[in-house]
Amino acid sequence: MPVPELTRAELRRYARPLLVAEWSEAGAQEKVKAASVLIVGAGGLGGAVITQLAGAGVGQLIIADGDTVSLSNLHRQILFDTADVGKFKVEVACARAQRINPFVKVKAAPQLTLENAPGLVSQVDLVVDATDNFETRYLIADTCQDAGKTYVWGAAGGTTGLVTVFNEHYGLRQVFPDPAGAESCDAIGVLGPLPNVIGNVMAGEALKVLSGVGETLFGRLWMFDALSASVRLVRLNPSPRATTV
Repeated sequence: MPVPELTRAELRRYARPLLVAEWSEAGAQEKVKAASVLIVGAGGLGGAVITQLAGAGVGQLIIADGDTVSLSNLHRQILFDTADVGKFKVEVACARAQRINPFVKVKAAPQLTLENAPGLVSQVDLVVDATDNFETRYLIADTCQDAGKTYVWGAAGGTTGLVTVFNEHYGLRQVFPDPAGAESCDAIGVLGPLPNVIGNVMAGEALKVLSGVGETLFGRLWMFDALSASVRLVRLNPSPRATTV
């Protein structure tokens, strides 16, 4: 697939990343423009991912979510405000992404299901798992494995966040074979800034995958503790054992 050239308007819009030597020398902005990404989840994690990838100039974003905005979302989900309560998240998210960057093609998709997942995943170069339940996470993992697609994965709850990158050879089921004990934000809560920190790191990983610039978190789990501002990297292995780097 030929890499598209940037227009003068795009050169002005992306002037700051184009000043980064590693980015410009690799032709990263053009690669990002040619790329398509499926973002599953438009909430706390997804809002940050959508904002950053739209701003970064990813050529096409497909956003899948079946939820509506609730009042309890507003302390952390940056795409929405009080007037959006009751609206479908995906509709608000798509409109916001388009306002952020009119050069990006944005498409809404319904909640990911066993029936529609293969078709949606087949349309894109990369998947971002910004969901909040293991049922959908495993569906994404299995579908990406079958399709041979790389996916960026993140999670945030309480005061802790996690990010990594998986592919068809090593995925979520190898790291979390059993979700027993995993709790959602509905059960343990979440500090407002945390999902945005994690979502921004996920967006950075997505851009590295798409551009080929830098080293992704594949094979490593990035762990962030918001209370201590501490970060750990855990090396992931095919065996259930893991060692701290």
